[in-house]
Amino acid sequence: MQSSLPRNPALLFAMNPSRKEQSNDQPAHDPGVEGRDPMYFGYYALLTHQQNMLQDTIRTQAYHQAICSPANSRSIFSTASHVFAVEASAMARRIRQLVDASPAHNPALFGKVTVVQGKVEDVPESAVPKVDVLISEPIGVLLFHERMLESFVVARDRFLKPGGTIFPSAGSIYLAPFTDAFLFTDTLSKARWWESTDFFGVDLSPLFHQACIEYFSLPVVGHFNPNSLMCTPTAPSLHMDFHTLTIDQLHDLVMPFEWTVGYTGLIHGIGGWFDLTFAPSAMHAAAAMGDVDTVVMTTAPQAATTHWQQIRFLFMEPLAVNAGDRVKGWIRGKVNAMRSYTMMGEMVLQALTDAYSEDVTKMLEGPTDECGEWIVTGRLRGRRRGRWMLNEQTYSYTYTHNPGNAAPFVPEHSCLYVPPGST
Repeated sequence: MQSSLPRNPALLFAMNPSRKEQSNDQPAHDPGVEGRDPMYFGYYALLTHQQNMLQDTIRTQAYHQAICSPANSRSIFSTASHVFAVEASAMARRIRQLVDASPAHNPALFGKVTVVQGKVEDVPESAVPKVDVLISEPIGVLLFHERMLESFVVARDRFLKPGGTIFPSAGSIYLAPFTDAFLFTDTLSKARWWESTDFFGVDLSPLFHQACIEYFSLPVVGHFNPNSLMCTPTAPSLHMDFHTLTIDQLHDLVMPFEWTVGYTGLIHGIGGWFDLTFAPSAMHAAAAMGDVDTVVMTTAPQAATTHWQQIRFLFMEPLAVNAGDRVKGWIRGKVNAMRSYTMMGEMVLQALTDAYSEDVTKMLEGPTDECGEWIVTGRLRGRRRGRWMLNEQTYSYTYTHNPGNAAPFVPEHSCLYVPPGST
């Protein structure tokens, strides 16, 4: 079987990339991305955190299968002429410990790995030559949180040979409507604390509305019951080809969706997850006459769980729908100075006789208030809006995180109704 990679390729492992560019909308008093680096890199320098990622067997096995597949490389580790491991945090010292101990403990690494500590944007090209394969794990919650993909693009443009292979090679984001009365009620109940009119003699109720906005702006990260989805997306809302992706594209992401709802009930929000694809480049695949393996890893709620889990965006008011209704909308993510994104979204019930229905392309410019904030409150017939800070996540582990142990789905247990004769 012919290898899809050069006989003695050079590899670059961008272990912990980090984008140093700051957002244009960064407040003057904000320390920005650079000011947060000590805490950020301190976190990734901990073995305890690395263990959390390494013990994610779905993640680790996907990389192992893609790298070590006989069809892809007869094991990249065994055929690589050299590996350059670029690590921005102090974890570089721990990697050197492993490499230095390799004659006795890891002989396959001996003499093959050069550890370079520094940001991939700052590493001089004299320290790392052009490589045949670029491997990194620049993935955050919903694929793009932490803005590590920007550094992945920089590493590709600086160090990858033309036609080289990138792992992962692509990512796709999926969005779907969910119902969860418990999560919605729990979130609103927390905000209702601010309705107190006599908190040690102080009336807090003037802050209730703002408390609602803040609580519902927190994306909920955690494994959720796939049976809470009111339909299954048939296509990704966003696909990223990491061979061609640009930093400008990463700064403003638009994820449109269109669903046909499968149940009568309430949509409380939008759930999201992603897939990763590991495929050798077209040049390497051609060299192997197509005899290559493509590995796909999913973080979908129906699949085995990963440390990325899934994410849910709650609306402040549910949207009532009937089975068979069409719902269109979008979520838009714009970079912020918190190593993350500010998210806005809108969904519209598309009834053919509803004068309030609009083309999704008209939704990108929403109304703002006198402070320039996007309006997310107020009664809008058949339409719900939301604004969420991806860097301000909350967590919910209400459901079992082993889909195989989930109880049989009974729609009425989730306050859903299936019309007679529906499948």
